Amino acid sequence: MNINFKWKPVAAMLIVTGLLAGCGAAKQEGSSPSAVAGKPAEINVYSAMEEEQIETYLTSFKSEYPNVKVNIVRDSTGIMTAKLIAEKDNPQADVIWGLAATSLLIMDDQKMLEPYAPKGVERVLPEFKDKANPPKWVGIDIWETAIIVNKAEMEKRKLTIPRTYEELAKPEYKGLIAMPHPASSGTGYLTVNALNQLYGKEKAWQYMDKLHENMMVYTHSGSKPAKMAASGEAAIGISYGYSGIVEKKKGAPVEVIFPKEGSGWDMEANALVKKREIKPEAKLFLDWAISDEPMKEYNKNYAILSIKQEGGKPPEGYNQDPVSQLAKLDLYQAARDRDAILAEWEKKYGSKAEPK
Repeated sequence: MNINFKWKPVAAMLIVTGLLAGCGAAKQEGSSPSAVAGKPAEINVYSAMEEEQIETYLTSFKSEYPNVKVNIVRDSTGIMTAKLIAEKDNPQADVIWGLAATSLLIMDDQKMLEPYAPKGVERVLPEFKDKANPPKWVGIDIWETAIIVNKAEMEKRKLTIPRTYEELAKPEYKGLIAMPHPASSGTGYLTVNALNQLYGKEKAWQYMDKLHENMMVYTHSGSKPAKMAASGEAAIGISYGYSGIVEKKKGAPVEVIFPKEGSGWDMEANALVKKREIKPEAKLFLDWAISDEPMKEYNKNYAILSIKQEGGKPPEGYNQDPVSQLAKLDLYQAARDRDAILAEWEKKYGSKAEPK
């Protein structure tokens, strides 16, 4: 596996989202190969996307392929990654849809992915897909660390709103912060990885020691800290942009802040699971998953997509230049470091994890 993935100059890499250009992949036929042959058309799709997103995203697939039954198995990134690896010798999933690219890199290293070039893959920016041809994984969008702050709670305590990682470690926030557990949440790991790559290992652990003193709880869901901040259960939630923006749109008294040092980030990505029988419907699903209709839906939630966009603005709540907000990270390094970082993190901070 090539491990030289580095963050390149922004202009050559990612384009801020807008309406999709009219150069979409050719429309698929409305019936699946298995259905045509008279066989049941059914696939198991493993995902770490939010439940409310999945149902909306699938609308166009169900409309176009009503004879294909899609069984969704959904959980947080770390749990879903562990499940897939545990099933390595007897895989149950046909497709992985919207799982962290760092997780897929680990699976690729364990030879769990089947190479496949979905229709329209030539539209996907090079940095969003495996360098192999055909690729073993293809990205669809990026999600990033955000600090979700309950303004009413901060005013009540006469505290200023933190806007940087460094400020989160100030002693006045003791017991006020919720953050995702990095072993079970992709958001948790992308945040810990960002600290590791921004500060270097030694300084990152020193910083997290201080942050731990301020921690109320480490949750197993990446969105839960945002919801806790929205309800006032926590004054501050370290979560991700989409989740905080959703709570703000619902009317919660929160501010969504992208840390000034640069947000941690990862890609939601798709892959075909290596197994004895590769169902044609699995490939059909991956073709659909990077086509125009689902891309328009991804665009409603995330500011950075894998397919070049022309014009338009980021979704409401994001920075006008969301790419510049991302920390300069190496995803391959994040995948290589994952096991060691999680083992050390659990030893040092696992005592404040919420019960599973």
